Amino acid sequence: MEHLISLKEWSPERIRTVLDLAKDVKADPEKYSNAMNRKTLLMIFEKPSLRTRLSFEAGMTQMGGHAIYYNTSTSPMGSGKETISDSVQTASRFIDVIMARLFKHEDLLEMARYATVPVINALTDDSHPCQILADLQAIEEKKDKLAGLKLAYLGDGFNNVTHSLMFGGTKMGMHVSVGSPAGADYSPRADVVADCEQYAAASGGSVFVTDDPVEAIKNADVVYTDSWMSYHIPKEQEAERIATFMPYQVNAELMAYARPEAIFMNCLPAIRGCEQTAEVIDGPQSIVFDEAENRLHAQKAVMLMLCNA
Repeated sequence: MEHLISLKEWSPERIRTVLDLAKDVKADPEKYSNAMNRKTLLMIFEKPSLRTRLSFEAGMTQMGGHAIYYNTSTSPMGSGKETISDSVQTASRFIDVIMARLFKHEDLLEMARYATVPVINALTDDSHPCQILADLQAIEEKKDKLAGLKLAYLGDGFNNVTHSLMFGGTKMGMHVSVGSPAGADYSPRADVVADCEQYAAASGGSVFVTDDPVEAIKNADVVYTDSWMSYHIPKEQEAERIATFMPYQVNAELMAYARPEAIFMNCLPAIRGCEQTAEVIDGPQSIVFDEAENRLHAQKAVMLMLCNA
C-alpha cells in the first residue's frame, strides 16, 4: 500500500510523475471527470482548514467521487473512546482513500500502519507534502523548470512547510536557501539539513542555511515565506516572535536583493505586516493565489496515482 506521508519518502521520479499528472489534470479536467467514479475520500480533520478541505472535497467531486468530512472533535476517535488503529481499520472497509490533517505526525504514521487504503498527509506538525507539490507545480508554470532555480525561504525555519520545501526542492535539483534566526527553535532541523544535502548531491541542487536574510535571498528566483504564528504557538509568545522574525519580513527592500523577475510565494494564511508586507503579497511578483489553486490540481493527481485511477 502506497501512501503520501512526507516527500522525504518519495523519490524525485515519483514527484515528477505527480507534477506531470497535475499539469495534465489542470489543462484537461474533463478527461478526469469520472476517474474517481464511485470512490470515496475520508477527510479527517483535527486542525482548522480552508484550502485543504475545499481543494480535496472539490477535487474529489470534480472527478466523480465523494468526500466525507470527519471532524475528530466530535468523534469517538477524537474523544479517545476509540483508538486510531480501530478507527482506520474500520474506515478502510467503507472508503477508498484517507486524507488527514492532524497535530501529531506520529498519529498519521499510526493511521498509515493500520489502514488498508492509501493515506495522504494533509498536514502534520512534521510535514506538509501536498502544499509543496502545489508549490512546485506553480514554480514550474512560471519558470518552465525547477532544476537550477534558487528558492529562498525567509522566516521560521523550524516548521513543517520549511522542511517539506527543503525535501521537495533539493530532490528536484533546486538551490534551497533558508534565512531564519539562529538557534534550534527557529532553524531547520539538523537531520533535515543532512538529508537534503544528500538529495542535493544526487540532483545537482544545494541547500544553504543562514541567519542573514540578505544572504539568503540574494539572486533568488523564488522567494517564499510562511506564517510566524503556527497553530501551536501560544498567544503570549506572539509579540516576542514578531520581534525575532521582523528582520526576515519580506518587504520591497528585501525583495530587491532577489532577481528582478523573482516570484513571491506564501502558502497562506498570510498576515500583512508580519511575514510580508502588503506591497509584496499584493504586488505583481506575487503568485500566492495561483499557488493556492494548484492545491486542487496537485491533490487530484495524488489521489489518482494512489488509487490507480
